[in-house]
Amino acid sequence: MDDDTLLETLSNAARAVRTALNRLDDWGLAGTKPGQYRCDLAADAAAVEVLHGAGLAVLSEESGRTGGERSMTVILDPVDGSTNAALGLPWYATSLCALDEDGPRAALVVNQASGVTYEAVRGGGARRDGLAIAPSGCQELTEAVIGISGFPEHDPGWGQFRALGSAALDHCAVAEGVLDGYTLVGGSWLHGWDYLGGMLVCLEAGAVVGERSGSGPFVRDASPRSPVVAATPELLAALLVSTSR
Repeated sequence: MDDDTLLETLSNAARAVRTALNRLDDWGLAGTKPGQYRCDLAADAAAVEVLHGAGLAVLSEESGRTGGERSMTVILDPVDGSTNAALGLPWYATSLCALDEDGPRAALVVNQASGVTYEAVRGGGARRDGLAIAPSGCQELTEAVIGISGFPEHDPGWGQFRALGSAALDHCAVAEGVLDGYTLVGGSWLHGWDYLGGMLVCLEAGAVVGERSGSGPFVRDASPRSPVVAATPELLAALLVSTSR
């Protein structure tokens, strides 16, 4: 599958999610497992059907690994920020990252509340709604606006911070220079489906990525990680220090 076809397939999956959400009357808790919403389940079923139909394996937050052994696997969060979605807060996304044998190859992150779409292909740059994006260039922690997940345990020295509730979109906000960085605090962690799509968008836009535990941010399974992303190497180094104290 070439890159254009792969991105179109990811886009088809995200559009199927939008259609499924539009048909849903109750977006609330599903009663299946902790933190799982009806919108998660409806979105997952819609996206997985499209991805399997295109011959891709899937690792989804909601339904696990399906589709057998394939040359390419899509890491899927059908609704990243599902609590926001259920509450009506317009910051939630479908995040898809296609992995081949060399790692992340293509990513698509769609804000399902607004339709804003971020995409990236390995070696091909990153775009928002078709236009190239780049990070802010911020180098100083005291001037930075940082997105976070978790609860800060001390004053980390940031200029300002925001806890917005969707790691995928928070990463994309760094990629386009809206946020200067994003980090996890207070011992919190994420799975690959939460951030891999946004991570590739960041890398292709020119941001830099790290991981607080030293394990590296790239995963192919459900292993937890604590990714950190920043506009510049200088800011990444300062973020890693500020969240390790």
